[in-house]
Amino acid sequence: MNTTSAVLTGTGLFKSYGMTRALAGVDLDVMAGESMAVMGPSGSGKSTLLHCLAGIERPDSGEVLLEGKRIDQLREPARSELRRTAFGFVFQSGQLLPELPADENVALPLMLDGTARRAAVEQARQWFGPLGLQGLEDRRPGQLSGGQAQRVAIARALVGKPKVIFADEPTGALDQATGMDVIQLLTEVSRRQGAALVLVTHDANVARWCDRTVHVRDGRLAHAHSATDTGSESKAGYRR
Repeated sequence: MNTTSAVLTGTGLFKSYGMTRALAGVDLDVMAGESMAVMGPSGSGKSTLLHCLAGIERPDSGEVLLEGKRIDQLREPARSELRRTAFGFVFQSGQLLPELPADENVALPLMLDGTARRAAVEQARQWFGPLGLQGLEDRRPGQLSGGQAQRVAIARALVGKPKVIFADEPTGALDQATGMDVIQLLTEVSRRQGAALVLVTHDANVARWCDRTVHVRDGRLAHAHSATDTGSESKAGYRR
């Protein structure tokens, strides 16, 4: 494993739930600025892998390192702080707070980390232009379309300048055209920010936007390929 250049590394990851083994010895490097899709059938262990890499769950054995420092043994308060400061998250449903306007939803990680509300909102609003959300700062999630809500979720994931962004089926609740717009935005903006992106998806069209795709089956990495290995199928075929 090339841990000296990897921003995030998983080594020998095992995880079981009762008698069900979700991970069975996974080794994985994620490089700074790289976008990596994780694919596999339902129950293959792909979401468990994301949760272990992100410090949401601890592996039963193995190690997770962020920039060479082990994080899987941290206690929950330290892992919670890590998730606020070093990681960003985009989920299928967006998980925006319905009672907050869009700008405060984006500012929430900053406020939870101690930034004053006014300064956090000002910083959050700087993302609305680049993400095509101008004029939507005061709207609540119920007043946003699905694509707009996911763009707000992307802004929230990026506002703290994370080292790694984790996205779990971020286009799963969107129609295909909107989903392609969102995934293009997510991969391009995270790359510009120098953040690594770990994206769980079942959709090969979504995975093609990433630099690399790894396939998980029965808790193991089955195989991997880069975007240049896709032959005649390219991202350009999915641009709108």
